[in-house]
Amino acid sequence: MNEILGQIIDYIRGTWRYRWFMFLAAWPICIGGWVYVQTLPDQYTASARVYVDTSTMLRPLLSGLTVRSNVQSELSLMTRTLFSRPSLEKIARMTDLDLKAKTPEQMDSLLNGLAGKIKLSRTNRDSLYRISYQDSDPDLAKRLVQAVLTLFVEGALGESRKDSDTAQRFLDQQIEEYEARLVAAENRLKEFKRKNLGRMPKDGGSYYSSLQAAMGRLEQARLELREAQNRRDELARQIREGKFAAAPGGPVGGPGSLTPELDARILNLQKRLDELLLGYTEQHPDVILTRRTIEDLEKQRQKVLEGRQASAGDEGTRGASNLIKSQLQVALSEAEATVASLRVRVREYKGRVDELKRLVNVIPEVEVQLKQLNRDYNVTKSKYEELLVRREKAAMSEKLEQSPDAVKFRVVDPPY
Repeated sequence: MNEILGQIIDYIRGTWRYRWFMFLAAWPICIGGWVYVQTLPDQYTASARVYVDTSTMLRPLLSGLTVRSNVQSELSLMTRTLFSRPSLEKIARMTDLDLKAKTPEQMDSLLNGLAGKIKLSRTNRDSLYRISYQDSDPDLAKRLVQAVLTLFVEGALGESRKDSDTAQRFLDQQIEEYEARLVAAENRLKEFKRKNLGRMPKDGGSYYSSLQAAMGRLEQARLELREAQNRRDELARQIREGKFAAAPGGPVGGPGSLTPELDARILNLQKRLDELLLGYTEQHPDVILTRRTIEDLEKQRQKVLEGRQASAGDEGTRGASNLIKSQLQVALSEAEATVASLRVRVREYKGRVDELKRLVNVIPEVEVQLKQLNRDYNVTKSKYEELLVRREKAAMSEKLEQSPDAVKFRVVDPPY
């Protein structure tokens, strides 16, 4: 520690001893420096500040109807492209600096100098930008800052509109392509339906549901036919056996019947018998029991009618018998007509079922192909409609970008 302190004291003593020599040596250096500084040209710095206002009432109002562009990203890109060679050449032409460059080498040197001297920075606030330039000519510095400011504003607006135009052209191209695909899908679907007319599924059902429904209708028609045949046979039996003579009140269950309760029970049992015969044979106990019950009721009805016939006069009985006979004959004719129409219906339904069974390997394949065509058509149509919506959004967004209230450039400090 003492050695270091001693060295410092020696340096101070030496400096003080040779102070006049140092003073004499410093004077020529200072004079030379002052002369050099005086010969340097004056430097002037021009600057400007611009505020980019992206807040507008239109964007919240049009939320969901337009595509929101990222203005800050576009400005950041513009600040980087501002120092590209085309932009620097445009600045040089705007300030007539390009007239000073006579050769390509001089132009390169000029542009490199501009790139190094132009300063574009963002302040602490994201939307406030500062542009500055230093030069010996104050008017040139001011004009150059103004040129950079103009190029910055125009470039930012032009870049946004350029993006909108590009998106609009792309959407138009895609819509045209999908429109052609949609028309082709519609034509394929139409041609397929024309070729397979009569084989298409109805009401959105499948082949097997159509077959099951047709078989159900056939069974129902057959049941109705058997019921009509039973009624016809019963009427024919009554006419054939002459039982109408004892029934001046009319046929079984008909108007003017003298035994309405027995007639109702007989008709209900006949319907029950038809239902049993659909699932069982004639030898089934329930079928045998039902037939016996019907026969017993008919015998009981016959006895009631015979008793009433005995109490009536012969002349009145013959008149009533003739009336009942004519009523039974009319009912028999109607029953024959019903049976004939039901036979036609059964043949028609049976033909449909046979046709569906014959196409068991054809219609399912047709349904599969139809589903594929419908799926392709629906996908293409969905994309086409989505593109139409996007084009409308793009058009509205472009109008919003072109609106003077979309993005405002406010010059806080003009070039000075």
